[in-house]
Amino acid sequence: MTQAALALTDVSLSLMGNAGRVDILHDISLEVAPGETLGLVGPSGSGKSSLLMLMGGLEQATSGRIRALGQDLAGMNEDALARFRRDNMGVVFQSFHLIPTMTALENVAIPLELIGVADAFERAEAELAAMGLAARAHHYPSQLSGGEQQRVALARAAAPRPRILLADEPTGNLDEANGRAIIDLLFGLRDRHGATLVMVTHADELAARCDRIIRLRDGRLEGAAMAEAAQ
Repeated sequence: MTQAALALTDVSLSLMGNAGRVDILHDISLEVAPGETLGLVGPSGSGKSSLLMLMGGLEQATSGRIRALGQDLAGMNEDALARFRRDNMGVVFQSFHLIPTMTALENVAIPLELIGVADAFERAEAELAAMGLAARAHHYPSQLSGGEQQRVALARAAAPRPRILLADEPTGNLDEANGRAIIDLLFGLRDRHGATLVMVTHADELAARCDRIIRLRDGRLEGAAMAEAAQ
């Protein structure tokens, strides 16, 4: 039996707020197969982004078990989690989180250098070219459009060849044309690198291209529906 890329068992999340404890997620159990594309959808405040953060080890579950590539995330300290994400995961946020004093090429290459990739700048150049940004490699974020900045963020996430790619509203700050381009690039990454892709989205077009859709409401799974793959 093939090991799941992500496996959550009875996962709950509660956070302390000014008014006391707030229950975010309730008894979430699901598995994501290697190479699968999974869309997380639901109303604002339903817990989608929190669930994605748990999958990436960026939040600690209050209870339950989360395994990524067979590894128990709860059993890792912060340093071990950081290394695991570095070696196995790419994360793309709605906000681009680019370093403003670095060029597009440097934003993609420096993280590779930090993990010891010998051909960091060559790989970064290739990834930017795959995103259609070969001519913009030496521009700074302030010189790039929003769509171009999101492409740089995608290149940065994809360059280490992650086995799991997590995306939180990757088209949320983009116009329709740029949003469509980012959708194509996201699924191109899956096709080129074979990564498991999990994304939070409000975009029906993006969700419809996923192998499966998970719906959340009030922190609970509302149900899972298979989406017909786009041709």
